[in-house]
Amino acid sequence: MPSVLPDGEPAPVDGSLPSSALAGLGARPFGVYVHVPFCATRCGYCDFNTYTPGELGSSASPDSWLEGLRRELDLAARVLGSPPKVDTVFVGGGTPSLLGADGLGEVLGAVRSTFGLASGAEVTTESNPESTSPEFFAGLREAGYNRISLGMQSAARHVLKVLDRTHTPGRAVAAALEARAAGIEHVNLDLIYGTPGERHEDLAASLDSVLAAGVDHVSAYALIVEEGTALARRIRRGDLPAPDDDVLADRYEQVDETLSAAGLTWYEVSNWASSDDARCRHNLGYWLGGDWWGAGPGAHSHVGGVRWWNVKHPARYADLLAEGNSPAAGRERLSADDQRVERVLLELRLSDGLALSALDEAGQVEAVEAAKDGLLDGPSLAAGRCVLTSRGRLLADAVVRRLT
Repeated sequence: MPSVLPDGEPAPVDGSLPSSALAGLGARPFGVYVHVPFCATRCGYCDFNTYTPGELGSSASPDSWLEGLRRELDLAARVLGSPPKVDTVFVGGGTPSLLGADGLGEVLGAVRSTFGLASGAEVTTESNPESTSPEFFAGLREAGYNRISLGMQSAARHVLKVLDRTHTPGRAVAAALEARAAGIEHVNLDLIYGTPGERHEDLAASLDSVLAAGVDHVSAYALIVEEGTALARRIRRGDLPAPDDDVLADRYEQVDETLSAAGLTWYEVSNWASSDDARCRHNLGYWLGGDWWGAGPGAHSHVGGVRWWNVKHPARYADLLAEGNSPAAGRERLSADDQRVERVLLELRLSDGLALSALDEAGQVEAVEAAKDGLLDGPSLAAGRCVLTSRGRLLADAVVRRLT
């Protein structure tokens, strides 16, 4: 969850939603995102809404956060009326694994008791490799988690140092193997490419490590230097060079070629999976316009064209809920045009692409031109789908601007 909240209109104190937003609830995928705002240390590149023990002091704790979470889930059930069972749960952060298997079991138990889980529900938690163990994964499996996402970032020690990551280079692979041995059905490893000082051979070694772990999903993201982070300050001082766009493009192609050759196929610009079953269904819910309730400090939600976001600080979050109020800081109602633009922005990133009919007349003309420029696949366009080519993936944001 980003640390800077957007502008918007005031959110109702009781969290209520307009009837138009609740219409059709259950006809679309429904997920629950839980934000765990705690980290042992702050990574230099991170701009998420997270807090170390020194930053929080005595103002908030995992216990007060968990009590607030339970209250927010109860509020969600009241606001939604007859909420559908949850198709996907995603516990992110922060560092959810700091809660331990028992704490994460309590989180899932709260979701299950409030909403119920649909048959075959996907249940994911992010984890830092350093705060996991075979016993941790066994506990998660027992609690009902069937998907793990591990923050590997790199297998090169000097790259991890630039990112201020605390885990040792081999720990992420070991953790992935432990998760698989515990019976976790799906395991993802996250990579970051384009870190200052990263060489072609460093990324190659990271990819080799990913493949050695035998995971069925990989997420790979270009390093983004966010304002206000320690990394941004180091670059501004000249201690480190800024990421180079041409290098980032080369690194992306390296990732795609290596993973594709190993049988992991891209299904979203930054995500590769070994099969359709291995795709992250929770994130697909975001990309395909589903509904989700985001619980926790700074978490964002979306139901039926209404989007809202919670206050950032864990203490304020817990206090509002203890007072019987919604923790929402603001919200926005998406117009039909807003929703159309967001659909293009999100669905175009998928390998299945976007229906040509979703574009207005000017957008359809631009789609034809984009295909001529090698950015959209010609045969797919002829069949009524806008699908990015390999070159188009490198320029996805520019393609979206053309089509909208």
